[in-house]
Amino acid sequence: CNSKRRRRKLQRRSNAGAQSTVRPHLDIRKMLTKAASARFVAIEGPPGAGVGPLAERLSQTLGARLVRDPATENPFFAGFAEDPARYAFQSQLYCLLSRYRQQSELAQGHLFARHVVTDYLFARDHLFAQVTLSPPELLLYDKVSALLTPHTVRPDLVVYLTAKPEILRGRFNKRNRHQDRVVRPELIDAIAKAMGTFFFHYQQSPLLVVNTSEIDFVEGDQHLDDMIAVIQKTHKGLHHYNPADPK
Repeated sequence: CNSKRRRRKLQRRSNAGAQSTVRPHLDIRKMLTKAASARFVAIEGPPGAGVGPLAERLSQTLGARLVRDPATENPFFAGFAEDPARYAFQSQLYCLLSRYRQQSELAQGHLFARHVVTDYLFARDHLFAQVTLSPPELLLYDKVSALLTPHTVRPDLVVYLTAKPEILRGRFNKRNRHQDRVVRPELIDAIAKAMGTFFFHYQQSPLLVVNTSEIDFVEGDQHLDDMIAVIQKTHKGLHHYNPADPK
Protein backbone atom coordinates (compact mmCIF):
# COMPACT_ATOMS: atom_id res chain seq x y z
CA CYS A 1 0.00 0.00 0.00
CA ASN A 2 2.76 2.41 0.96
CA SER A 3 4.57 1.75 -2.30
CA LYS A 4 1.37 2.41 -4.28
CA ARG A 5 0.81 5.72 -2.48
CA ARG A 6 4.41 6.76 -3.16
CA ARG A 7 3.99 5.95 -6.86
CA ARG A 8 0.78 8.01 -7.04
CA LYS A 9 2.52 11.01 -5.37
CA LEU A 10 5.43 10.76 -7.79
CA GLN A 11 3.02 10.59 -10.71
CA ARG A 12 1.14 13.73 -9.54
CA ARG A 13 4.43 15.63 -9.15
CA SER A 14 5.51 14.54 -12.62
CA ASN A 15 2.24 15.72 -14.17
CA ALA A 16 2.48 19.06 -12.35
CA GLY A 17 6.00 19.55 -13.61
CA ALA A 18 4.95 18.78 -17.17
CA GLN A 19 2.12 21.30 -16.95
CA SER A 20 4.43 24.00 -15.62
CA THR A 21 6.78 23.54 -18.56
CA VAL A 22 3.96 23.66 -21.11
CA ARG A 23 2.27 26.88 -19.96
CA PRO A 24 5.04 29.27 -21.08
CA HIS A 25 4.93 27.79 -24.58
CA LEU A 26 1.19 28.29 -24.72
CA ASP A 27 1.70 31.92 -23.74
CA ILE A 28 4.26 32.38 -26.50
CA ARG A 29 1.86 30.90 -29.05
CA LYS A 30 -0.79 33.38 -27.95
CA MET A 31 1.66 36.24 -28.35
CA LEU A 32 2.69 35.01 -31.78
CA THR A 33 -0.95 34.82 -32.84
CA LYS A 34 -1.51 38.33 -31.57
CA ALA A 35 1.62 39.61 -33.30
CA ALA A 36 0.51 38.11 -36.60
CA SER A 37 -2.40 40.57 -36.69
CA ALA A 38 -0.23 43.58 -35.80
CA ARG A 39 0.85 45.98 -38.52
CA PHE A 40 3.81 48.26 -39.00
CA VAL A 41 2.64 51.24 -41.05
CA ALA A 42 5.07 53.93 -42.22
CA ILE A 43 3.72 57.31 -43.33
CA GLU A 44 6.00 59.27 -45.68
CA GLY A 45 5.92 62.37 -47.83
CA PRO A 46 7.67 65.67 -48.54
CA PRO A 47 7.36 68.69 -46.23
CA GLY A 48 3.83 70.06 -46.38
CA ALA A 49 2.12 66.79 -47.32
CA GLY A 50 0.55 66.21 -43.89
CA VAL A 51 2.59 63.24 -42.69
CA GLY A 52 2.59 64.15 -38.99
CA PRO A 53 -1.17 64.71 -38.51
CA LEU A 54 -2.06 61.51 -40.37
CA ALA A 55 0.45 59.41 -38.41
CA GLU A 56 -0.87 60.76 -35.12
CA ARG A 57 -4.53 60.18 -35.96
CA LEU A 58 -3.86 56.71 -37.38
CA SER A 59 -1.99 55.66 -34.23
CA GLN A 60 -4.89 56.87 -32.09
CA THR A 61 -7.44 54.97 -34.18
CA LEU A 62 -5.43 51.72 -34.15
CA GLY A 63 -4.32 52.06 -30.55
CA ALA A 64 -0.82 51.83 -31.98
CA ARG A 65 2.57 52.92 -30.77
CA LEU A 66 3.47 56.17 -32.54
CA VAL A 67 7.17 56.34 -33.40
CA ARG A 68 8.28 59.78 -34.48
CA ASP A 69 11.33 60.58 -36.56
CA PRO A 70 14.24 61.01 -34.10
CA ALA A 71 16.07 63.23 -36.58
CA THR A 72 14.06 66.22 -35.36
CA GLU A 73 16.47 66.38 -32.39
CA ASN A 74 19.47 66.82 -34.70
CA PRO A 75 21.99 69.18 -33.02
CA PHE A 76 23.37 70.15 -36.45
CA PHE A 77 20.09 71.49 -37.82
CA ALA A 78 20.78 75.05 -36.69
CA GLY A 79 24.13 75.06 -38.48
CA PHE A 80 22.62 73.41 -41.55
CA ALA A 81 19.92 76.10 -41.75
CA GLU A 82 22.57 78.83 -41.77
CA ASP A 83 25.26 77.13 -43.86
CA PRO A 84 24.02 73.97 -45.65
CA ALA A 85 27.26 73.31 -47.51
CA ARG A 86 29.28 73.26 -44.29
CA TYR A 87 26.92 71.25 -42.08
CA ALA A 88 25.11 68.98 -44.54
CA PHE A 89 27.27 65.90 -44.01
CA GLN A 90 27.30 66.08 -40.19
CA SER A 91 23.57 66.70 -40.16
CA GLN A 92 22.76 63.84 -42.54
CA LEU A 93 25.03 61.36 -40.79
CA TYR A 94 23.36 62.18 -37.47
CA CYS A 95 19.95 61.56 -39.07
CA LEU A 96 21.12 58.25 -40.51
CA LEU A 97 22.55 56.93 -37.23
CA SER A 98 19.67 58.11 -35.03
CA ARG A 99 17.10 56.58 -37.37
CA TYR A 100 19.08 53.35 -37.54
CA ARG A 101 19.26 53.17 -33.75
CA GLN A 102 15.49 53.59 -33.55
CA GLN A 103 14.96 50.98 -36.27
CA SER A 104 17.11 48.55 -34.26
CA GLU A 105 14.85 49.07 -31.25
CA LEU A 106 11.79 48.46 -33.42
CA ALA A 107 13.31 45.25 -34.75
CA GLN A 108 13.76 43.93 -31.20
CA GLY A 109 10.26 44.79 -29.99
CA HIS A 110 8.19 44.57 -33.17
CA LEU A 111 7.34 40.88 -32.87
CA PHE A 112 4.96 41.30 -29.93
CA ALA A 113 3.80 44.86 -30.64
CA ARG A 114 0.10 45.49 -31.21
CA HIS A 115 0.54 48.05 -33.97
CA VAL A 116 3.35 50.47 -34.86
CA VAL A 117 2.97 53.69 -36.86
CA THR A 118 5.98 55.79 -37.87
CA ASP A 119 6.03 59.24 -39.45
CA TYR A 120 8.95 58.36 -41.71
CA LEU A 121 10.40 55.58 -43.84
CA PHE A 122 14.07 54.75 -43.28
CA ALA A 123 14.74 55.30 -46.99
CA ARG A 124 13.90 59.00 -46.56
CA ASP A 125 17.40 59.48 -45.18
CA HIS A 126 19.02 58.59 -48.48
CA LEU A 127 16.56 60.74 -50.42
CA PHE A 128 17.50 63.81 -48.38
CA ALA A 129 21.18 62.90 -48.70
CA GLN A 130 20.88 62.88 -52.49
CA VAL A 131 19.56 66.42 -52.39
CA THR A 132 21.82 67.96 -49.75
CA LEU A 133 25.25 66.27 -50.03
CA SER A 134 28.08 66.90 -52.45
CA PRO A 135 29.20 63.93 -54.64
CA PRO A 136 32.21 63.03 -52.42
CA GLU A 137 30.07 63.31 -49.28
CA LEU A 138 27.33 61.19 -50.84
CA LEU A 139 29.86 58.52 -51.78
CA LEU A 140 31.01 58.21 -48.17
CA TYR A 141 27.45 58.40 -46.88
CA ASP A 142 26.39 55.57 -49.20
CA LYS A 143 29.10 53.30 -47.82
CA VAL A 144 27.81 53.78 -44.27
CA SER A 145 24.16 53.52 -45.30
CA ALA A 146 24.76 50.28 -47.20
CA LEU A 147 25.98 48.63 -43.99
CA LEU A 148 22.93 49.71 -41.97
CA THR A 149 19.96 49.49 -44.33
CA PRO A 150 19.74 45.65 -44.50
CA HIS A 151 19.17 45.55 -40.73
CA THR A 152 16.17 47.89 -40.66
CA VAL A 153 12.52 46.86 -40.31
CA ARG A 154 10.38 46.54 -43.44
CA PRO A 155 6.88 48.05 -42.99
CA ASP A 156 3.74 46.04 -43.65
CA LEU A 157 2.38 49.10 -45.47
CA VAL A 158 3.85 52.39 -46.67
CA VAL A 159 1.51 55.35 -47.10
CA TYR A 160 3.08 57.96 -49.39
CA LEU A 161 1.45 61.39 -49.26
CA THR A 162 2.08 63.64 -52.24
CA ALA A 163 0.84 66.99 -53.55
CA LYS A 164 1.58 69.51 -56.28
CA PRO A 165 4.88 71.38 -55.72
CA GLU A 166 3.20 74.78 -55.42
CA ILE A 167 0.82 73.36 -52.79
CA LEU A 168 3.71 71.94 -50.77
CA ARG A 169 5.62 75.23 -50.92
CA GLY A 170 2.55 77.21 -49.87
CA ARG A 171 1.88 75.00 -46.86
CA PHE A 172 5.53 75.02 -45.86
CA ASN A 173 5.76 78.82 -45.99
CA LYS A 174 2.53 79.17 -44.04
CA ARG A 175 3.49 76.84 -41.20
CA ASN A 176 7.15 77.62 -40.71
CA ARG A 177 8.58 80.91 -39.59
CA HIS A 178 11.63 81.95 -41.59
CA GLN A 179 13.96 81.69 -38.58
CA ASP A 180 12.69 78.18 -37.74
CA ARG A 181 13.18 76.64 -41.17
CA VAL A 182 15.67 73.82 -41.48
CA VAL A 183 14.73 72.84 -45.03
CA ARG A 184 14.91 75.84 -47.31
CA PRO A 185 11.87 76.38 -49.54
CA GLU A 186 13.92 75.87 -52.70
CA LEU A 187 14.78 72.33 -51.56
CA ILE A 188 11.14 71.25 -51.29
CA ASP A 189 10.77 70.76 -55.05
CA ALA A 190 13.96 68.67 -55.16
CA ILE A 191 12.88 66.53 -52.20
CA ALA A 192 9.40 66.01 -53.64
CA LYS A 193 10.89 65.03 -57.01
CA ALA A 194 13.34 62.58 -55.39
CA MET A 195 10.51 60.99 -53.40
CA GLY A 196 8.29 60.77 -56.47
CA THR A 197 10.99 58.93 -58.40
CA PHE A 198 11.76 56.64 -55.47
CA PHE A 199 8.16 55.61 -54.86
CA PHE A 200 7.46 55.18 -58.58
CA HIS A 201 9.86 52.22 -58.45
CA TYR A 202 9.16 51.14 -54.84
CA GLN A 203 8.37 47.43 -54.41
CA GLN A 204 9.69 46.53 -50.96
CA SER A 205 6.29 46.77 -49.21
CA PRO A 206 2.63 47.29 -50.11
CA LEU A 207 2.23 50.93 -51.10
CA LEU A 208 -0.69 53.35 -50.86
CA VAL A 209 -0.15 56.64 -52.73
CA VAL A 210 -2.39 59.49 -51.55
CA ASN A 211 -2.86 62.79 -53.38
CA THR A 212 -3.29 65.53 -50.76
CA SER A 213 -3.30 68.50 -53.15
CA GLU A 214 -6.98 69.25 -52.50
CA ILE A 215 -7.07 68.41 -48.79
CA ASP A 216 -5.09 69.50 -45.76
CA PHE A 217 -4.84 67.25 -42.72
CA VAL A 218 -3.53 70.15 -40.63
CA GLU A 219 -6.30 72.63 -41.43
CA GLY A 220 -9.15 70.12 -41.14
CA ASP A 221 -9.82 66.46 -40.45
CA GLN A 222 -12.95 65.85 -42.51
CA HIS A 223 -11.04 63.48 -44.81
CA LEU A 224 -9.01 61.74 -42.11
CA ASP A 225 -11.60 59.11 -41.19
CA ASP A 226 -12.02 58.07 -44.83
CA MET A 227 -8.27 58.03 -45.27
CA ILE A 228 -7.76 55.80 -42.24
CA ALA A 229 -10.48 53.43 -43.44
CA VAL A 230 -8.62 53.03 -46.74
CA ILE A 231 -5.35 52.36 -44.90
CA GLN A 232 -6.98 49.68 -42.78
CA LYS A 233 -8.27 47.90 -45.88
CA THR A 234 -4.99 48.06 -47.82
CA HIS A 235 -2.79 45.00 -47.37
CA LYS A 236 -1.25 44.11 -50.73
CA GLY A 237 0.09 45.66 -53.90
CA LEU A 238 0.06 49.24 -55.15
CA HIS A 239 -2.96 51.50 -54.65
CA HIS A 240 -3.73 55.15 -55.41
CA TYR A 241 -6.23 57.21 -53.45
CA ASN A 242 -7.46 60.75 -53.98
CA PRO A 243 -9.60 61.86 -51.02
CA ALA A 244 -10.99 64.77 -53.03
CA ASP A 245 -12.56 62.51 -55.65
CA PRO A 246 -16.38 62.26 -55.35
CA LYS A 247 -17.50 58.94 -53.90
